[in-house]
Amino acid sequence: MSLPVAGYDRITGRSFASRSEVIAAHGMAATSQPLATQVALDILKAGGTAVDAAIAANAVLALMEPVGCGPGGDLFSMVWDGERLHGLNASGRSPRNLTLEHFREMGLDAIPAFGPLPVTVPGAVDGWFELHGRFGRLPMKRILAPAIAYAREGFPVSELIAHYWQRNARYLEEYPNFAETFMPGGRAPAKGEIFRNPDLARTFERIAEGGRDAFYRGGIARTIARYMAENGGFLTYQDLAEHRSEWVEPVSTTYRGYEVWELPPNGQGIAALQMLNLLEPYDVAAMGFGSADYLHLLIEAKKLAFADRARFHADPGFNRIPVRELISKEYAAERGRLIDMQRAARSVEAGSPALEEGDTIYLTVADGEGMMVSLIQSNYRGMGSGMTPDGLGFVLQDRGQLFDLRPGRFNSYAPGKRPFHTIIPAFVTRDGEPYMSFGVMGGAMQPQGHVQVLVNHIDFGMNLQEAGDAPRIRHSGSSQPTGEVMTDGGTVYLEEGFRLETRRELIRRGHRLGSSAGGFGGYQAIRVDPASGVYFGASESRKDGQAAGY
Repeated sequence: MSLPVAGYDRITGRSFASRSEVIAAHGMAATSQPLATQVALDILKAGGTAVDAAIAANAVLALMEPVGCGPGGDLFSMVWDGERLHGLNASGRSPRNLTLEHFREMGLDAIPAFGPLPVTVPGAVDGWFELHGRFGRLPMKRILAPAIAYAREGFPVSELIAHYWQRNARYLEEYPNFAETFMPGGRAPAKGEIFRNPDLARTFERIAEGGRDAFYRGGIARTIARYMAENGGFLTYQDLAEHRSEWVEPVSTTYRGYEVWELPPNGQGIAALQMLNLLEPYDVAAMGFGSADYLHLLIEAKKLAFADRARFHADPGFNRIPVRELISKEYAAERGRLIDMQRAARSVEAGSPALEEGDTIYLTVADGEGMMVSLIQSNYRGMGSGMTPDGLGFVLQDRGQLFDLRPGRFNSYAPGKRPFHTIIPAFVTRDGEPYMSFGVMGGAMQPQGHVQVLVNHIDFGMNLQEAGDAPRIRHSGSSQPTGEVMTDGGTVYLEEGFRLETRRELIRRGHRLGSSAGGFGGYQAIRVDPASGVYFGASESRKDGQAAGY
């Protein structure tokens, strides 16, 4: 007689996996909202490319997940076109008539999180059109049609998004037009309630009809500029009209035979590459998932990478960023000598290479012709600055908060400058062929999440779903982009699932453990089998998302 299987037991795979991988041959999409995933698949089935589907999903998420993204935010992406990898930096710049002296005159030592001062040019819409211009097939009217229809007819708000919506509303409702747009009936929508945004529908119709210039040079730009001028802001029509995205070359390191790709600064992607370089000399697989040795090594590698992040990650248009040196194996070997496997470092300085609450959406799409898209888009702090221009249906981002107001630093504020960015898409190749498109949302957690997912998959043999569902750790307090330096070792947060003995050993080695109900990111991924071309998709349980294919 067989015994009944407990509810938490799995017949196959790891016990912490929320489900099996999704497997399909013709196309795959993984987003943080199931309705957006379904829209992406519809676009693929209609003959669209992976880029067409990614744009459509992003537009739908701008409506359905305004707590993480929208046309008022920025965008970064990598695209495998079937032969090579391309990178796009669609982040916006600071207002040209806002100076460092103005912040000094106001007596500020940091840029406020909300209101008009942290607003920078929103780059996402231009990013859509740059991607579409190179890799799109369907007309933009067809691509934006699902978002327009949902915005006008309404959609039921999903559980986690409703939770964050309510949290954001409490401190953003004071800003002009926010409550009118996002709090129908005087409150944020609850789980399952229908939300409509006719203003956003009209905005998307104007963009579909008039292209990117409708946003940056037409009526939308004039509305944004007028709203900002009337409400103490500095963003002008000229700032919007002069905006441009930038095609950039992704950079990479190797990790146990895999080529891991990130975008260069002003984002933080190379911090993940630095961490992988520091881990590679160790036999991580022998340490075992969840072991004190592995977690200690991971934390110490993070401290070293983030010390460099604080000093060097900024707009390369204003600084010479030593990217190649920072991600070299030689530099990693030099920095790795600072790791003591028996004791946590209390303070870490940046190296000398030779010449945190944000929310975001990440999505990835792959089509039947081999194109794969890794795309991340954000307002920065949840729903952004709170500044909601008249009749447009979206909030402007507050990414400018991440500038440093101390002069002489790489990330010091300057007019017309791109701030340090946390949002980073990732891609993996093997022997020059596509292998995996993935990302992890969540501020400073993102490089830490990238590394943990990859180590779970490569060293610990987890499949795509298991690699994302496995419990994570997060270290905070180390070397922020605004210049603060860790002096007390920081704090380590562990999700449930790590053994008590492991926690005790980390404390013995000098780590301070904290308690946290979140902040461990959100992950989507697609892997392609090089022999069959079959796609494997995953979307983790920390978000409302879905991976699906056909």
